[in-house]
Amino acid sequence: MSVPRLVIAAPSSGSGKTTVATGLMAAFAARGLAVSPHKVGPDYIDPGYHALATGRAGRNLDAYLCGPELIAPLFLHGARGCDLAVVEGVMGLFDGAAGEGELASTAQVAKLLRAPVVLVVDASSQSRSVAALVHGFASWDPEVRVGGVILNKVASDRHEQLLREALDAAGVPVLGALRRAEQVDVPSRHLGLVPVAERRAAAVDAVAAMAAQVVRGCDLEALEALARSAGALPGGSAPWTPEPPAHDDPSAGGRGPVVAVAGGPAFTFSYAEHTELLAAAGAEVVTFDPLRDERLPGGTAGLVIGGGFPEVYAAELSANEPLRKAVADLACSGAPVAAECAGLLYLCRELDGQPLCGVLDATARMTGRLTLGYRDAVAVGDSALAAAGTRMRGHEFHRTAVEPGAGAAPAWGVRAPVRRVEGFVQQGVHASYLHTHWASEPGVARRFVERCRTS
Repeated sequence: MSVPRLVIAAPSSGSGKTTVATGLMAAFAARGLAVSPHKVGPDYIDPGYHALATGRAGRNLDAYLCGPELIAPLFLHGARGCDLAVVEGVMGLFDGAAGEGELASTAQVAKLLRAPVVLVVDASSQSRSVAALVHGFASWDPEVRVGGVILNKVASDRHEQLLREALDAAGVPVLGALRRAEQVDVPSRHLGLVPVAERRAAAVDAVAAMAAQVVRGCDLEALEALARSAGALPGGSAPWTPEPPAHDDPSAGGRGPVVAVAGGPAFTFSYAEHTELLAAAGAEVVTFDPLRDERLPGGTAGLVIGGGFPEVYAAELSANEPLRKAVADLACSGAPVAAECAGLLYLCRELDGQPLCGVLDATARMTGRLTLGYRDAVAVGDSALAAAGTRMRGHEFHRTAVEPGAGAAPAWGVRAPVRRVEGFVQQGVHASYLHTHWASEPGVARRFVERCRTS
């Protein structure tokens, strides 16, 4: 299976990758192509804009969380039935997990996918020097094929001419030039862009503006031709599937258990593969909004509360007392509850003084400190999510703190940046700051659904 594909990278963060990648996705989709959107790394927010641009779920490709061996299979799973794929990179092209070489970098993903790279360069403060910059990136790793450059924040026609003349000598084609005055305004806050779910109408307009900017400034025919020049994926690559092994029968016993998954503006962080794995394990997955719904979905046997921004909506979440009580009652009954980051905060007694579910004897508050990075973790004891000793890789990304940081039965032992335990396991609850990607360990979804059947 070969899918035409491009990786949109940059020398550094803030160069305009999201604008270019999202604009390209929308522009190609407007031409009638089925476009598969992907994002390198653990980021949850950019894929929401990608989904708006393409009408398909935005999917992550993270070689740290899932392992390099799953990058091509996960890509093929997401790109099934598509005409073309666009992969937005992370940070600078060669930036990966700290202290791990190229692991989880955009460059590594491009190599694993054998995909040509389009380098988005912020040209706002340079002219001839752009050639040296591009030459360095194009020659640093001969296995990474930089197939073209898109110049961003170009000041004028004269500036563009100087940049193009300089790049003629670098031997890398200029595939687009975007004007400085036309940058699309997408608001940010303490953890990055504001998610689509919080500003849907404005986000639709922003994506349309990105597409218009790309159409005006880029050579779409040349970019599509570059995508089609991608070679076959590594031999033996087959699409990842959420389906369990053939000897399992998730449908045994009739209708599957209802697993309620938190959504809405406060809980926007979720990998598409998680709900696919839950459904493949036999669950009936139902989404609910803790800001608006006063009851859990009928027949809820288990609860998944992912990441998001409860700190922004603490007052509204607190005001929904009927749902807070329903969540607490479900947890007290011993039903399985899997909570990550925002979900952990929601289960605390309070967040910034606002009463929440009170499932955990802990309090949460906003801080001025960003906690960010990949983590190696091992399950300290048995839980509804993982058996003791289960090893998973995760990612932390928050500006909050929970006191205490771990319960009498912690969720994980974490190796980096320092050895520690964190999170809570009590009755059926598994709550932690750690974001994990279940495709790396599909057994956690099957275990969770099985506990929903039997609890």
